[in-house]
Amino acid sequence: MAHVTHDAGYVRNKRLRDALLQHSPLSRKGFSERLFGILFSGLVYPQIWEDPDVDMAAMELTSGHRLVTIGSGGCNVLAYLSRSPGRIDVVDLNLHHIALTRLKLAAFRHLPSRADVVRMFGMENVRSNSASFDIFLAPNLDPQTRSYWERRRWNGRRRIDAFDRNIYRSGLLGRFIATGHLLARLHRVDLTEFSNTRSLREQRLFFDTQIAPLFDKPLIRWLTSRKSSLFGLGIPPQQYDELARSSEDRTMAPILRQRLEKLACHFPLRDNYFAWQAFARRYPEKSEGCPPTYLRPENYLAIRENVDSVAVHHASVTELLTRKPAASVDRYVLLDAQDWMTDDQLNELWAEIGRTAAPGARVIFRTAGEPSIPEGRVRGAILGRWAYLSDRSQELTLQDRSAIYGGFHIYELRG
Repeated sequence: MAHVTHDAGYVRNKRLRDALLQHSPLSRKGFSERLFGILFSGLVYPQIWEDPDVDMAAMELTSGHRLVTIGSGGCNVLAYLSRSPGRIDVVDLNLHHIALTRLKLAAFRHLPSRADVVRMFGMENVRSNSASFDIFLAPNLDPQTRSYWERRRWNGRRRIDAFDRNIYRSGLLGRFIATGHLLARLHRVDLTEFSNTRSLREQRLFFDTQIAPLFDKPLIRWLTSRKSSLFGLGIPPQQYDELARSSEDRTMAPILRQRLEKLACHFPLRDNYFAWQAFARRYPEKSEGCPPTYLRPENYLAIRENVDSVAVHHASVTELLTRKPAASVDRYVLLDAQDWMTDDQLNELWAEIGRTAAPGARVIFRTAGEPSIPEGRVRGAILGRWAYLSDRSQELTLQDRSAIYGGFHIYELRG
């Protein structure tokens, strides 16, 4: 999840281009990859869509651990700090995500109180957030990040002004969710009413009567049969193909229905901020449920005390690892990045993971489909050093509240 200057075009971004492009530009797959790249060159995820509580349980994250993780929206990096790790190296190929992660880190360093942090990242329509940025954050940001947030858009507003309204309605994913709400309204379904449910039974009833029938509508089935329609979820062509192969009729509608059913019905709404973002397009208010892990009151002091242990890099995981000494990393968080990779890229990545892994190291990642990506693709001499924790992986797949991935996987370095 992915950039060179803040507004550098996709074509000029070699790192992102190398990560995405696997086919000729004149082929259908090559055209699809380039279209996805254009869309992915902006802000994609104002919120990361991997459950940090599952991550920390899988890693058995404790004080002193040294992590390498992909940043995305930056939420999970902050959540990990609540466990007081020794160091976190954050990588991302997307400079928009890097700017957002650095802004969140600066907020914990320099905003006066937790209430100010919550107002900026956990609430909507707080008109003073941009002023808080000007007073407390801008003077303490590196020049590149400050310039990013102060840059004016086509409408004359600065990027930071999005926090005065609702940052989570922006970005590629925010627009995708808005489109989903519009399509539902065209079929006389108001998805925001899901936030009025008060039990798992009511959630199930709403899903079965309001949401599930939408996937049988001709327009929605037609749209979800097109790869480009799911680019807003951050699903590149490679992931789409993998998911479609797992569907009986080779279409995405049944798979999306299944994933949305888990999001809507398998966890109490008050405990699932991912569902709040999908259906209400905001986080719950205090009386409605729990905020994201990094905004919980019990985690604030630990995050603030540990924020200086984070280093943010514009690089891929493999690129960063080549610069690290042997046996220097305890935990690796790959998100779903391997779904994008060729066999050569996977082998290069796992070779560097193996070289830099400390005794007892763990690697965690998610996949669009259910199978683990490295199996059968990473050479046995490399992957054979790692034990796949199958039972624990399956257990935590079921616990992942974001519900949009088919599999969650844990590998541990053999003794």
